[in-house]
Amino acid sequence: MKAALVKQPGATPVYADFAEPPVTEGLARVAVIASALSHVTKSRASGKHYSASGALPLVPGIDGTGVLADGTRVYFVLPEAPFGGMAEYCVVNAAHCIPLPAELDAVTAAAIAIPGMSSWAALVERARLVKGETVLINGATGVSGRLAVQIAKYLGAGKVIATGRNAEALQSLRALGADVTISLAQDSAALESEFKTQFHQGIDVVLDYLWGASAELLLVSGAKAAPEAVPIRFVQIGAISGQAINLPGAVLRSSSIELMGSGIGSIPMPRIQHAIGQLLNATVPGGFRIATKPVPLAQVEEHWADDGSQARVVFTTGLRG
Repeated sequence: MKAALVKQPGATPVYADFAEPPVTEGLARVAVIASALSHVTKSRASGKHYSASGALPLVPGIDGTGVLADGTRVYFVLPEAPFGGMAEYCVVNAAHCIPLPAELDAVTAAAIAIPGMSSWAALVERARLVKGETVLINGATGVSGRLAVQIAKYLGAGKVIATGRNAEALQSLRALGADVTISLAQDSAALESEFKTQFHQGIDVVLDYLWGASAELLLVSGAKAAPEAVPIRFVQIGAISGQAINLPGAVLRSSSIELMGSGIGSIPMPRIQHAIGQLLNATVPGGFRIATKPVPLAQVEEHWADDGSQARVVFTTGLRG
């Protein structure tokens, strides 16, 4: 079969022939339609992600959409290594296949599952969002953040505050449901003042896709300005702006901030799959918007470096379904 293949640590995948995966008991053979180029997929393929095995060669792609032997269209996650989703076929634990709603196309499903799950699971499984609460999304102008704005509103957030650096992208979030936007491009003093104003008015949940300096400032501002002893659930999801922060212990001692993470390992896989299933079933009724860039799998080398900040690259095999 044809597949994207990583042969050396950190190398760009090449389009090559690879042995078809054998099917054993408990596994389902999936004829792949599409597999998205996510940050997690890149990180695992490079061996840098905390969940990567490091074994090579491998076919990248932690998820995708495809067709089972009986014709059922499915979304699948965590194919059996070394057979990832960026190939004509993969094998997956049957429990890791989720039937696709008839009205949802396979490319959109492949594109939306991981970035959409990041906020859906964070809000439902970790923060346990209550209808009417206020949610601040730190880093809302990327693909995941834009979906987080839409999903927070869909799940009942009464007020959504979005932060980001790109002024045009930030402004566009208002049409997706953001009630307040805050530019991260301003100086620290002005940014802290805006953060304090919002915390003083009340923020219940923070979804952080950035970490780094803006997360530090959010935590400090929350400790200073939030109403006394009112819990703030701070959920750490991504680290685009930095892997580490300087967090004074006084921030936690002097506030009711609850600091937690959301991702593989902090949520059991069955609950992550449940969140993905809920997301996929809500995508069309909820009108969730995600920009996609379908690309033939044969062009994996040319597009592996695409950052996907404005449109999610989805590699397609040519199979329809």
